[in-house]
Amino acid sequence: MPIWKGCVELVKAAEKLNIVIVGTGYVGLTTGLALGYLGHRVTCVDKAKEIIDKLDRGISTIYEPGLEELLRDSGKTVTFTENMIDYLPEADLVIIAVGTPSKSNGDTDLSFVEAVAREIGQAMDPASPPLIVNKSTVPIGTARRVQSVIKEELEHRGASGNFCVASNPEFLSEGAALHDTFYPDRIVVGAEDIQAFNLIRQMYAPILEQTFTPPQAVPRPEGYSLPALVTTSPTSAELIKYTANAFLATKISFINEFATLAEKVGADIVEVAKGIGLDKRIGPGFLSAGVGWGGSCFPKDVRSILFTGSQYNCELQLVQTALEVNQRQHKKIIEKLQQTLKVIRGSTVGVLGLAFKPNTDDIRESPAINVIRELLDMGARVKAYDPIAREKYRQAYPDQDLVYCESAMDSARESDALVILTDWDEFRHLPWAEIGESMSSKIIIDGRNMLSSEDLIRSGFIYSGIGR
Repeated sequence: MPIWKGCVELVKAAEKLNIVIVGTGYVGLTTGLALGYLGHRVTCVDKAKEIIDKLDRGISTIYEPGLEELLRDSGKTVTFTENMIDYLPEADLVIIAVGTPSKSNGDTDLSFVEAVAREIGQAMDPASPPLIVNKSTVPIGTARRVQSVIKEELEHRGASGNFCVASNPEFLSEGAALHDTFYPDRIVVGAEDIQAFNLIRQMYAPILEQTFTPPQAVPRPEGYSLPALVTTSPTSAELIKYTANAFLATKISFINEFATLAEKVGADIVEVAKGIGLDKRIGPGFLSAGVGWGGSCFPKDVRSILFTGSQYNCELQLVQTALEVNQRQHKKIIEKLQQTLKVIRGSTVGVLGLAFKPNTDDIRESPAINVIRELLDMGARVKAYDPIAREKYRQAYPDQDLVYCESAMDSARESDALVILTDWDEFRHLPWAEIGESMSSKIIIDGRNMLSSEDLIRSGFIYSGIGR
């Protein structure tokens, strides 16, 4: 039996911790500001000077509800710097939260993680080492790899010492990252040392016990119960993260498969999803049929776990199929436009939504990318609008010849069809009768099933959803 089995006793030390977080993306910045709000002394590190300069001025470098308010109030507890080494001697924990992009073969690029590990090994005091915590989403065995890299650097210095690398995967949903940090379902910690468990338990104590006053921008949900603390080995913790994302991606692809069948037989997948989601064994989450999943997590993590499976001669057939279904799902928008417009070349198509989901400016692997690219390749004129991600999309795809609009009305005006690709709440409350009057033809392809088909049809629209 592992020595940490049952190690869930409370560690209620009054002393706050010194925490260094390397990486200021969605995970690093959200975690750093939340831990600073709880009273820990946090140093957020990023090599990009322009990012540090903005954060120092209280300007968030990512869009996330509540983040800028927390950033403005963090001056006493959170420091931003380009230089980790100056803060390493006082650190109780160093949290690695840098990017882990995909390689062309689906494997995960750990070069940023290993670069941080080398810098730690070159600078830390082996007589008084901090706890090293992997929070980036990393393949199985990365905790061991980080430990070996740090050990190599110590040996190059002629030094040695005992130190621990733990795994503490994040389970944040973009658009609700602060909510998920302060009010998680569970906190997973993988380590080989009981002191590592205790230190991380101390770091999260206010969240595990919910003893903090909630931020105004992130109120505590009514009826929220205390989160579970899951203690395990680093390998299991690393696999938990991938298994969770693979399951959620598969659940979305599952309902999208049945959406295709629902259209064939004349059923409504929204009603079907409600009917099965009320089963407690299934649950309603991630049963929204639509244009498919994207973002920085699901596509990358699904490909990564498929690559890992192949290394062990373990074919993950369900996960592979989930990926294939998702890739097909993007094409359904084009098929529906062909069914209604007949000829896409020369048509004007308004696109509502560029972010991969609402309440974020993240466009990574957004379904909009493939849909817009194919429309342009087929000779359509595309007019796109997104309330937050418009400028980020323009910067990422400067060669795409599309018209960027300032409002949903501008995107719809004189368009032959309107396509919804992101379910921003703003789109639910648009003046649809007025929008219809401004269009060349009243066609809506609802790629997120967010609108009332009955209301739109009564208003004279030709409406087509996914699985409806």
